[in-house]
Amino acid sequence: MGISFLTLILYVAVDRVSAPRLKKSAGSSRLKSDSARKVIQVARGIIGLFGLLLLVVIWGVGFNSVAILATTAITLLGVALFTSWSLLSNLTAYLILLLHPSLKRGSFIRIFDPDNYLEGTILEMTLFNVKLILNSLENVLCPKNLILGRPVIVNPRDRLAGIGKLIPKQN
Repeated sequence: MGISFLTLILYVAVDRVSAPRLKKSAGSSRLKSDSARKVIQVARGIIGLFGLLLLVVIWGVGFNSVAILATTAITLLGVALFTSWSLLSNLTAYLILLLHPSLKRGSFIRIFDPDNYLEGTILEMTLFNVKLILNSLENVLCPKNLILGRPVIVNPRDRLAGIGKLIPKQN
């Protein structure tokens, strides 16, 4: 019983240390406070999951059973969180981009797809996509995993037409 109580205290301590750091990092990225709250909730969920796994081991469930369950869950979550076609990969990208210092509201970015490009100013970062406003004042919703999976130029020297096809220069 005492070890379970210590695990609970450890969870609270890790939460108290990580939440202000995440809030400070999200605040420095000039995003909405709602975004910081979402990141803290996800972090608390992950920390809680690890605490629960620790409690299960402490309570006497066989370590081999927990290890098999954990590796299976991690494998499934890894596929779900990092494959480009998965909706959960946008959640992973949300956490990564929220803490990335150069991608913040007001930054002008150009995203390259093999022969095309998309450029605009970051207006808002939601849970699943980034809202860009183009020079023509059109709003474009771009999935976050696209930004992580493609080359991105932040604040390029010259601006192009917003959306278009890359054409090689003729000499």
